[in-house]
Amino acid sequence: MLDTGVKAPDFTLPDKDGNPVSLSQFLGKKVILYFYPKDNTPGCTRQACAFAALYGQFEALGAVVIGVSKDSVASHQRFAQKNNLPFLLLSDPELQAIQAYGVWQEKKLYGKVSMGVVRTTYVIDEAGVIEKVMPKVKPDTNAGELLAYLREEG
Repeated sequence: MLDTGVKAPDFTLPDKDGNPVSLSQFLGKKVILYFYPKDNTPGCTRQACAFAALYGQFEALGAVVIGVSKDSVASHQRFAQKNNLPFLLLSDPELQAIQAYGVWQEKKLYGKVSMGVVRTTYVIDEAGVIEKVMPKVKPDTNAGELLAYLREEG
């Protein structure tokens, strides 16, 4: 996992429509970069819907919201349509950004150990530097906590 004060690794990944999106496109804006395990699972859906519900407030504060998982472009498209998600969802099946940000880790579920994405959120400042790291976030409270944090900053 990366620390605060570190330059955020740049990446270019396809969005839900297959268009390439680079982190460097958002220099000059605050970026909420959240990594989540899988589209259409209960926790990930609640987290995405919470971001969607507060999206206008993030926009009003000049922040960009980007969700990243290893799901396919087609999966992201269905997930975004089904839940009316207004923000960017990026597909990272090769784990390019997921590994660069250190969120591909060993997980234990029902005694079984496997590798997977640990739900983590980064706040990246206007200069492209990691300002805040939130490891193992709760899907239901993550968006609200971030909004409160951005308001304190502003």
